[in-house]
Amino acid sequence: MSETVVGEKGMVSAPHRAASEAGAAVLEEGGNAVEAMIAMAVTIAVVYPHMNGIGGDAFALIAAPDRRPVAIDACGAAGSLATIDRYEKAGYHVLPFRGPDAALTVAGAASGWGLLAEVATALGGRLPRRELLADAVRRAREGIAVVRSHVRVLAEHADLGALPAFAVQFLPEGKAPEVGSLLRQERLADTLDQLANAGFADFYRGDVAAEIAADLEEARAPITRDDLRRHEAKLREPLSLRIKGATLFNTPPPTQGLASLIILALFDRLGVSRGESFDHVHGLLEAARLAGQVRDRVVTDPAYGDDAKPYLEPAWLDTAALGIDRKRAGTSAAPAAIGDTVWMGAIDRNGVAVSFIQSLFHAFGSGVFLPRTGILWQNRGASFSLDPASLNPLAPGRKPPHTLNPPLARFDDGRVMVYGSMGGDAQPQFQSAVFTRAIHFGMELGEAVAAPRWRFGRTWGAETPGVTLEDRFDPDLVQALERAGHLVDVLPEAYSDSMGHAGALLRRADRRIFGAADPRADGTALGG
Repeated sequence: MSETVVGEKGMVSAPHRAASEAGAAVLEEGGNAVEAMIAMAVTIAVVYPHMNGIGGDAFALIAAPDRRPVAIDACGAAGSLATIDRYEKAGYHVLPFRGPDAALTVAGAASGWGLLAEVATALGGRLPRRELLADAVRRAREGIAVVRSHVRVLAEHADLGALPAFAVQFLPEGKAPEVGSLLRQERLADTLDQLANAGFADFYRGDVAAEIAADLEEARAPITRDDLRRHEAKLREPLSLRIKGATLFNTPPPTQGLASLIILALFDRLGVSRGESFDHVHGLLEAARLAGQVRDRVVTDPAYGDDAKPYLEPAWLDTAALGIDRKRAGTSAAPAAIGDTVWMGAIDRNGVAVSFIQSLFHAFGSGVFLPRTGILWQNRGASFSLDPASLNPLAPGRKPPHTLNPPLARFDDGRVMVYGSMGGDAQPQFQSAVFTRAIHFGMELGEAVAAPRWRFGRTWGAETPGVTLEDRFDPDLVQALERAGHLVDVLPEAYSDSMGHAGALLRRADRRIFGAADPRADGTALGG
């Protein structure tokens, strides 16, 4: 069970306590929520290396009172050497998940931190960069205690041991470390210290960039120094839509924020009156089915895709909601890919709210460890296709489709909420479970985050889509789902990592803030 934390002076939520402590310390020093998120993002990149890192991508939504929310797109594009022809000549039929050939997109996270810093300053932030990064530098240099999920992931992914530089850093004595053992990352500490002094742009156009490029070239990854130099994070207009009593926001393509918004808009139209009922779970499952179909037709690099906004128009949503069978399960679904990610939130005493997500994609990303800088590189490029006629074909300079999407809601009564979850393709489903439980059905925030979750989709190896449930649902509900035609698989775990690490913060008009972190993870909500 996750407890709901209550405060008035600001609050943070993260899936690792160290990140929450870093953010809470910034708020205590008078920093704003955006500054707190910078500290959290860098610290969690150190303490949760299997879930995220400086070698990955990031997205954020920021809402300040009386201002329109803004989105940050810190997604890296495919390297200039990452061509379909290169991979076909190497004998690939699909893009690899591990090794140098999987390290094919520029890492955007550090550029996102830099853009967060600009937004923080515009909102009155004054804390120096060195102070915001000090906790992360210290933890990287002195060492962190390895957590259970870190060890579990290493045990489950033996393929990582075939990568020599990775094995030296993360597999001491040729095997996974014990829970609680110390992991030191001295080279990463040096890199973060350099960024603290020189600025985040040094990752792309300075001394750190030179070291990164040298390591990537030696590894024969398809990213060059010029690819790093060309990258920059962007401020984007969020996608938004109205539901009863609130405006919902999420990030535009290349993220699947569109799918997350569609699910909640469709569910709002169903008029479900009772939480934890068949109508509640079935309604969200069927909404997710339709939203996933749209995502798979639409979400791509916005420079190459169609406008996503027509799918958020009331007329389209009204028609789509009428197509949901309230009694029977549909039949189509895309594979439900799992990704290892971190979602974090921060709200300060002035009401500035940040929803943030950061990832390497799969556990430990590509497994490509850069020894000069201590950076572990992402494998987000595995989302591309080698089919030139596909929606997301691999091409130099093109952004991959992203499962990452950080949601935010503004309510007509003055409340603001940030919430989210890791979980690959299923992130929108986990978000919808937390949001509807807390907002539609009035669950306490901690209970809404901890309550049993579901995941809909065709898992790898299965021919038909099904629903996977944690082992805490009412047996009558499980039977009702089965009678409706859902193929149900109940996990043996009551709290499963495969159901995401969620979190949420809610600030009321009276300035009281409520927060929760997921008991499935290693974090907490902290505030004052």
